[in-house]
Amino acid sequence: MAEDRRTRRTRRALGTALVELVLERGFSALTVEDITERADVARATFYAHFKGKDDLFARVATDLLEQLAQRLEPAVSGSAVGFTGKPLLEMLRHVGDERDTYRVVLRGEGDGKPLQMFVDSCAAATAQEFKARAERNSVQPRIDADLLARVWVGEQIAVLRWWAEQDTPPMPAEEVVRMLLDLALHGRYWASGFTAPDQG
Repeated sequence: MAEDRRTRRTRRALGTALVELVLERGFSALTVEDITERADVARATFYAHFKGKDDLFARVATDLLEQLAQRLEPAVSGSAVGFTGKPLLEMLRHVGDERDTYRVVLRGEGDGKPLQMFVDSCAAATAQEFKARAERNSVQPRIDADLLARVWVGEQIAVLRWWAEQDTPPMPAEEVVRMLLDLALHGRYWASGFTAPDQG
């Protein structure tokens, strides 16, 4: 048990050091020595846990995704129709709690691999939820669920990055969610101020 705690503490220290240094210098300029020095961890200990800095960054992104999934579970479960805005609100709150980690992932540091991992994971989970929601409500999606999920997640990623890069959020999270909920329900044409043409 003590060893598990020590392992978690070491990995957390290395992950924190990575995030801090990426924000200061960028990922490509970092060396393992930089990370171990900042974390006050021996190089041999680093290599006992990770193959290199890319492996560590992948672990940081995986941990972020796991934390996000745990946060989203209560917001997603039990929603028959969806479009409640609760998952997005929870995502914005998570960004607030883990702002620096989101910054380095969403900026595409590390040749964009952690960002791609983040996008792919979110898109897969979203597509699964869209399909399950359609089945629960006995509806047939008009757009392929996988494509729809990619569009949806792309928009969310753009909003999350915008939100993460602000030291002071430009507006309350609840207001962002309200606006995006309106966008989801009414579409971009309506959101741009136009009245939908007569369909009859």
